[in-house]
Amino acid sequence: MRTYKFYLAFLTMVLMFTACTKVIDLKLGNDSGKLVIEGNITDVNGPQYIVLSRNVPFTSTNTYPPVSGATVTVSDDQNNTYAFTEGPAGTYSSAQFQGNYGSNYKMTVQTGGTTYTANSRMPSLVPLDSITDKKADFNSSNNRREITVHYHDPPGVHNQYRFIMWVNGEQVSTIFAFNDEFSDGRYVNGDLVETILNIYPGDTVKVEMQCIDMPVYTYWFTLMEQNFGGPDGGVAPSNPPTNISPASLGYFSAHTTQTKVIIVE
Repeated sequence: MRTYKFYLAFLTMVLMFTACTKVIDLKLGNDSGKLVIEGNITDVNGPQYIVLSRNVPFTSTNTYPPVSGATVTVSDDQNNTYAFTEGPAGTYSSAQFQGNYGSNYKMTVQTGGTTYTANSRMPSLVPLDSITDKKADFNSSNNRREITVHYHDPPGVHNQYRFIMWVNGEQVSTIFAFNDEFSDGRYVNGDLVETILNIYPGDTVKVEMQCIDMPVYTYWFTLMEQNFGGPDGGVAPSNPPTNISPASLGYFSAHTTQTKVIIVE
């Protein structure tokens, strides 16, 4: 058993990441009106969703105009093609289907006279054993809590993870994206350190664990490295590397998903 402080390992990951990855031109400013694609295919049987919108200036709040009238499809390596229909505006969904571990998925989006494509391979599921809470190490003078995730990383396989947290139904803005560089084959007790939205006894906390491929991990890790975006949850101050071609804002992710909920003690 070994405990991994994700926030302490973060600086080391940043150094390793920047040492082995080409420099990314991160453009700051108030550019707006660019296409944003948020595509997700999961291993849960049900409608899958791809959301199209336009970005807003960095100085604006988090309201994105939807993009309607696009043609959206997803195909897999078994020659299946799934058409996505729009409703509500800017949100495109498929009929029910379930993503498969190890399968590659290709997204195609046609809008504004341009065709955008992206590929993502769904990793195998790494089970999330449990989530627990404990007194926050960084502020022992009050009753704040922090959340720990527990899972066994498979040995000899490169794994990347994204965690999403909700507190009393509100999704926290902190991004949690990690790999197994220092935990390959080990049992992981990983602290998800949330410093913006306080967690106290009696709160309901839900955590989603996603197993993601390397390009999607690079996207989320870069956003985590930048920390937070504009005021009141505005867009990120720079453009992370995307797996969409031609380059667009956003990502396309085929990933596993599982959630656990606890009442904080």
